[in-house]
Amino acid sequence: MNKNVIEKIEDLRARIRYHDGKYYVENMPEIADYDYDQLMKELGRLESSYPQFITPDSPTQRVGGEPVSEFAPLEHRIPMLSIENTYSEDELREFDKRIRRMLKNDRLNEVVGQAPDQADNVEPADEIEYVVEHKIDGVAITLWYENGVFTRGATRGNGFRGDDVTTNLRTVKDIPLKFLCTDYSKIPPVIEIRGEIYMPNKDFEILNLRREEAGEPQFANPRNAAAGSLKLLNPQTTAKRPLRLFAYSFGHYEAGKFTSHIECLEAIEKFGLPVNPHYKLYKTIDEVVSYCNSWESRRDELDYQVDGMVIKVNSLELHDKLGSTSKAPRWVISYKYHPEEIPTKIEAIKVQVGKTGTLTPVAQLIPVPLSGTTVSKASLHNFDEIERKDIRIGDYVVVQKAGEIIPQVVKILHERRTGNEVVRFDVPEICPVCKSGITKEKVYLKCYNPLCVAQAKRRIIYFASRNAMDIEGFGPAIIEQLVDKKIIEDYADIYSLKFEDLEPLERMGEKSARNLLDAIGKSKDRDLHCLICALGIRNIGTHAAEVLSKHFGTLDKLMDASNDKLKELSEIGEITAKVVVDFFSNSHTKNVIDKLKAAGVNLSTIRKEAKTSSHIAGKSFVITGTLNGYSRKEIEDIIKNLDGRVSSAVSGKTDFLIAGESPGSKLEAAQKLGTTTLSKVEFENLINET
Repeated sequence: MNKNVIEKIEDLRARIRYHDGKYYVENMPEIADYDYDQLMKELGRLESSYPQFITPDSPTQRVGGEPVSEFAPLEHRIPMLSIENTYSEDELREFDKRIRRMLKNDRLNEVVGQAPDQADNVEPADEIEYVVEHKIDGVAITLWYENGVFTRGATRGNGFRGDDVTTNLRTVKDIPLKFLCTDYSKIPPVIEIRGEIYMPNKDFEILNLRREEAGEPQFANPRNAAAGSLKLLNPQTTAKRPLRLFAYSFGHYEAGKFTSHIECLEAIEKFGLPVNPHYKLYKTIDEVVSYCNSWESRRDELDYQVDGMVIKVNSLELHDKLGSTSKAPRWVISYKYHPEEIPTKIEAIKVQVGKTGTLTPVAQLIPVPLSGTTVSKASLHNFDEIERKDIRIGDYVVVQKAGEIIPQVVKILHERRTGNEVVRFDVPEICPVCKSGITKEKVYLKCYNPLCVAQAKRRIIYFASRNAMDIEGFGPAIIEQLVDKKIIEDYADIYSLKFEDLEPLERMGEKSARNLLDAIGKSKDRDLHCLICALGIRNIGTHAAEVLSKHFGTLDKLMDASNDKLKELSEIGEITAKVVVDFFSNSHTKNVIDKLKAAGVNLSTIRKEAKTSSHIAGKSFVITGTLNGYSRKEIEDIIKNLDGRVSSAVSGKTDFLIAGESPGSKLEAAQKLGTTTLSKVEFENLINET
């Protein structure tokens, strides 16, 4: 039986790796996403039922392991040195001349050592080939493979020592956990591959939009987003970030025979790692210069950031001869592009209200073409920035795209001022959309009116989400229509919806409307901590909501709580306490909560009578991976209601490890300790036993 299971698991892994190569390396997928997902689900189901057969190189091991407290340092066996930069064609040609002089001197020294009388006959260096590649604006990393299996990876760091980010790199789907090459005799037993982690432009824009909606600070550019994602302490969060890889060279390797850089790139592709497809081989520096210049005006065609080109000598033998300085190899140089800037005029400054209530000043510009798009506005970030830079309406300014994506004002052209500019921009004292009072937090102005139309849709979407009131079927598309048609204005209005409000909506028939009304009705009975979370109070997530619910017991008591009373709770700091008090002091908030009360929404903590089970009571459980049909919280609630305990880490005191799909390092720890491991089926059998 085990033999058949192992064979089926290995077959699924091989098929998935094959399709990974077609999708991520060759960009020629052969099956639909749905069919690929079915293969992954089948593999996950088998590994969940037989966790003893899970291996670190399985395709399921990409969801992220357990959080780490810090990143361990990792020494680079071969230093990851910097690359010398140039911005001019003349310096690029001088690079070529310098290499030829060095190689001629090397030959001269060799000849003089053997036959001094022949020194005058030494010819210039032979023809030198160059490989030209895009200079990806990302994060340099190194990947180590042993016998074709990914074992560890690190950031560049200071060039000699980086951070071990192996757990995060495992989540990047471009990085094969096992080489795709079938002929393992051609793979060095130990090999280091270097590359650049980046984030595609479209994915970057989506990520920033989601962060704005969640009230989180936005990333300045894709490189910052990639770097921040790679250094997250929770790999499960990294797994949700759209990180990609372009591999570009080998570092250290054992028993391999490579003679040229082109040969290395071709081998990397065969191993199953993506290589940027736009590399070219040239025999003259003139061809190199021409190719570099051809991309400067075309880089906006790409879906990733390129800030120049990298030029490398193709011969690895010449790499050794040319060597390195203490900072950079002598056989490579980067030809960097100047960021595109263009002057234009600020015609007005308008205030934009984000979905989380942040007020942002935006410069309205005379439209100008910039990096492939027409730019007509640019964020001025905050009102203090306007005053600090002395930005005036009517000013001529220089605009640049931050990270080639986000337009920003980088310079004021003071010499073009006429005296007719509007010297002072009036900072708003109320929200320009709903006319409510606003709060200043550090350099940002915020509107916390729950009725503000600019924020209404996002607040309602959050209110209905799974971790809040969990109203099934009440998604963004439905909410957009209801708000646009002015059927609802805030989340309390959800409970006044009628069948005739829902049935005419797009994608909403009779059955769907009745199901949604049933789901809305059921949500009234959610526990208090769900409601507190759903209110969308800044800094109050699921855990803080549970703390407040448990301590105060009713929403009325929480609303009456003073700043000092809130600060008594260890999980609630001074800033959060003030946010909570300000939120409940708002007259609009009180009106919304009055409507929730009138609708019959539960405003108290539900005291559940704990059940006991001889198999669960007093036992310690740790959960890892995903159990289909259950959320992590649902599993924890089941155990707690049966008088069991839930811990976050495996130890000698752990009685059971519940291992779902894609378990992390906890499974290995449990196996070492001999802890009983339960699959989803075994866990269900345990809780159903009497």
